[in-house]
Amino acid sequence: MKSNFEEAIKTIWYSILGNALFAIAKGITGIFGNSYALIADAIESTTDVFSSIFVLFGLKYANKPPDNNHPYGHGKAEPLVTFAIVGFLVASATVIAYQSIENINTPHEIPEPYTLIVLAIIVVIKEFFYRVVSKKGDKTKSTALKADAWHHRSDAITSLMAFIGISIALFFGKGYESADDWAALLASGFILYNAYKILRPALGEVMDEHMHDDMIEHIRQEAEKIQGVKETEKCFVRKAGMTFHVDLHIAVNAGITVKKGHDIAHLVKNRLLSELPEIADVLIHIEPFEELN
Repeated sequence: MKSNFEEAIKTIWYSILGNALFAIAKGITGIFGNSYALIADAIESTTDVFSSIFVLFGLKYANKPPDNNHPYGHGKAEPLVTFAIVGFLVASATVIAYQSIENINTPHEIPEPYTLIVLAIIVVIKEFFYRVVSKKGDKTKSTALKADAWHHRSDAITSLMAFIGISIALFFGKGYESADDWAALLASGFILYNAYKILRPALGEVMDEHMHDDMIEHIRQEAEKIQGVKETEKCFVRKAGMTFHVDLHIAVNAGITVKKGHDIAHLVKNRLLSELPEIADVLIHIEPFEELN
């Protein structure tokens, strides 16, 4: 059975290959088909290639084991890579918006009809890529992989905007040549919105924001199955790459020995690591539980 890391790496390689092929296809079609929306789309796909390469290196670095300088591992590198991806998105959106405004003010020919066929194919395939990569991101708990999935979704959106713009230009004819460029400008706004959608969870991960309620509830349920655990108190979860670090307070009978409490803590830790393989480590604090008369 493949590990989450291996699945994530394989998915990223598919993204790199797919984005490279799409960037070439869009660029050629856009140049010969007189469509800046398609050229803008090609620019976006090109940035996707570089961002996916960043994700690849980021995932490999984040998967490095803990060392003396990084006792918690290198997982925090993953959201940092996500920030770089957001930078690529913002840069590509800015370039597309600037060039779209330039083209709106410059007379040019109406795009060729065959560009619609290319765009329709791209929209369908890119949306499929988004769903596959997003599903892998959810499965592996990879923030960077989810960010890469949103790249595919933003690509599908820009292609859809281009399809609409070119359709308007072809249907209404002379005087509507710039509809293609307005579509590219609108697409740049969607790209910026997607950049925010990617940035928000990555920022929460770096700041150790509380956003793992389902996992915390699962941890409490598993811990309370261990004989000797009276209840669970504080439970904090921090995400680091594709793994999690847990701080858990459990209450045990106040009258037992230190060794007995220590043994119970180890049983809890072993159960959590067994039942929730995405957890990298668990730090357990013992609290005294006083029976009420």
